[in-house]
Amino acid sequence: MFKSGLRLMLAGVVLASGTAQAAGVAADGQKIVMQGDGSGAPCLACHGMDGAGNDAGGFPRLAGLSAEYLTKQMQDYNAGTRVSPIMQPNVDNLSEQQILDVAAYYASQPVPAVKASSASEEVLALGEKLALRGDWSKHVPSCNSCHGPGNAGVGSAFPGIAGQHPTYIRQQLKAWQSGSRHNDPVQLMTGVAERLTDAEIEAVATYLAAQPVTVVEGGQ
Repeated sequence: MFKSGLRLMLAGVVLASGTAQAAGVAADGQKIVMQGDGSGAPCLACHGMDGAGNDAGGFPRLAGLSAEYLTKQMQDYNAGTRVSPIMQPNVDNLSEQQILDVAAYYASQPVPAVKASSASEEVLALGEKLALRGDWSKHVPSCNSCHGPGNAGVGSAFPGIAGQHPTYIRQQLKAWQSGSRHNDPVQLMTGVAERLTDAEIEAVATYLAAQPVTVVEGGQ
């Protein structure tokens, strides 16, 4: 019953997230990435010119992510539906077209090589189980049931999470757990994160970070 309900919900979310949006211009986005919006730090200060991000700082990789997803997150920061004292002051002066341009630029960047994990076999095995099969005894679906084959992302709602920095994945799962992040469709991520232990969060973040990245058309 839970699985069939989840499938129906996902179908609705995917249909809604597939709505066409205006195209961004990557060359124009590059200028904003270098110079910022005039009110804060440029994007490259945290995410890098290449969009590689920084694991130690908790700054996510943006390179190769879906332009639709990146657009939605910047729109959510501006609308206040996603909160970050770092991001909001740095995107609040961007026009809708500039948001599209920045998203197009980072979506077009090549994905950096994924580093091999030094975690134990037990940690990686637990992470693999959660990412690929979930834990239905706790009503936890697999990551790829929403984020798509290879966890490469689906539309504007579900980002590619394979090859994402582990610190960022961990931070976001904790944010959904605490309720400080709540811009997920129909609270899907909130419901999943609330059922995960700290050890499971660590394991799935570690496993996903070490997985090869498949970039779909328009970004991951």
